[in-house]
Amino acid sequence: MDTLGLIPLFLGLTQGMERRELHRLIYSATGTAFIIAILFLFSGTALFDFLGITSNDFRIGGGVVLLVLAIQDLASSTPEERRKPRSNVGVVPIGIPLIMGPAGMTTILILMDTHGFGMTMSALVANCIVVLVVLLNSKWIIRILGDAGSQAFAKVASLFMAGIAVMMIRSGIEGVL
Repeated sequence: MDTLGLIPLFLGLTQGMERRELHRLIYSATGTAFIIAILFLFSGTALFDFLGITSNDFRIGGGVVLLVLAIQDLASSTPEERRKPRSNVGVVPIGIPLIMGPAGMTTILILMDTHGFGMTMSALVANCIVVLVVLLNSKWIIRILGDAGSQAFAKVASLFMAGIAVMMIRSGIEGVL
């Protein structure tokens, strides 16, 4: 989980949200990522085998979702659209695939094979706690940036999200080939 890399994207996606709604979104996103990770911990290999998909297929799908969201955010041009908080971003894309994406899920499978259930579960819980603490304390950055800086930061974050999406798609395609 890339918690520090998540902060710019998180701030861009949650710009203009009230504190209470933001905290609810943070708990929802982190909880979703944790539940998905636990489900994947127990059934990831079997699910991939059953469905006939690979981690590369998963990367491509996650990348497409991120790219669509980044384009939507970049295309919003009126001040009202930019200030309008999007309360539905907690589960997708913040919880899945930004907090727990294809790389995290693949890492879970590798850790299970090399270190077993106990160590993998401990690492997962520790990472989710770190993500929760960092996201709950990330709002102070907006206070420092101000309104104009926050809006500029949000657009740059959307560009980064588009770049990450393209990277996920590219690495998935490279893996398939």
